[in-house]
Amino acid sequence: MMAQGQSAWGSFVPLLIMLGIFYFLLIAPMRKRQKQQDQMIKDLKTGDPVLTVGGIYGTIVGIKDDRLTLRIADQVKVNVAKSSISGLDTSATN
Repeated sequence: MMAQGQSAWGSFVPLLIMLGIFYFLLIAPMRKRQKQQDQMIKDLKTGDPVLTVGGIYGTIVGIKDDRLTLRIADQVKVNVAKSSISGLDTSATN
């Protein structure tokens, strides 16, 4: 009877090791990236050049709750959800 119990634990250990590797290689980096994205969205302010998920470059001219107003051309403004911002446009500052 005892040999069966040991073999059950013996086959469970590699599964735990694989789950640990999976966590540290995939889940932890994704969580870190998501936290960085959330912080970047929280820190947005008027005048920041941004890029949307849809590929639109613009400059923030207004912030209201969960929406941003972007100026994408002269006399052209659009409202977008904060969650649609993929990042800051670093090429605009160069």
